[in-house]
Amino acid sequence: MLKYPNGKPYNPKNITSKNTMNKKSKDFSFGNRGKTLEDEINETNAYYLSRQIAIIHKKPVPIQIVKVEYPKRSAAVIREAYFRTPSTTDYNGVWNGYYIDFEAKETESTTSFPLKNVHEHQITHMKNVVNQQGIAFTIVRFSKLNRYFLLPFSVLYEAWSNMKKGGRKSIPLGTFESKSYEIIPGYNPRIDYISAIKKLISGEN
Repeated sequence: MLKYPNGKPYNPKNITSKNTMNKKSKDFSFGNRGKTLEDEINETNAYYLSRQIAIIHKKPVPIQIVKVEYPKRSAAVIREAYFRTPSTTDYNGVWNGYYIDFEAKETESTTSFPLKNVHEHQITHMKNVVNQQGIAFTIVRFSKLNRYFLLPFSVLYEAWSNMKKGGRKSIPLGTFESKSYEIIPGYNPRIDYISAIKKLISGEN
């Protein structure tokens, strides 16, 4: 079992209930063939790297293993581990001289993105990246709508700050449509977020 530094158990994103798995397996649309957003971004990053467009990697998770069992001589099973430090964001790297740092999130809601999916230390990390002239954002997938958006950190931070002041605890879909950059899924690359970053830098709506 993995645990956070505060001792709370960690539930990985890719561990889902049977009902959720069955629900996802029924979606055979072009935009979702049972793959998670993480799978799609990893495929996109491999495409970028193979063509020397960008070098973006998923960050390793820093864990401290405290209990290991050996049911077989040739196999070891980790029974207990802890995060050494809280994780920051999912991905980082370099594109065209720009430092890129972003988080990937999915929601089954069709109307809004719950801010409970974001953690305060991630907000702090992305704010620090932006302060150093890096590019920070969140790629959000509305899974039931098969829609993908690149949400600039400035928009996320505004919503987060309003929530802290007692405002709404989610970002409406309408905000994504007016203040973020929609990514139309394709074949290769699957999620061409670099095109959205170009729009973000140029200020294109």
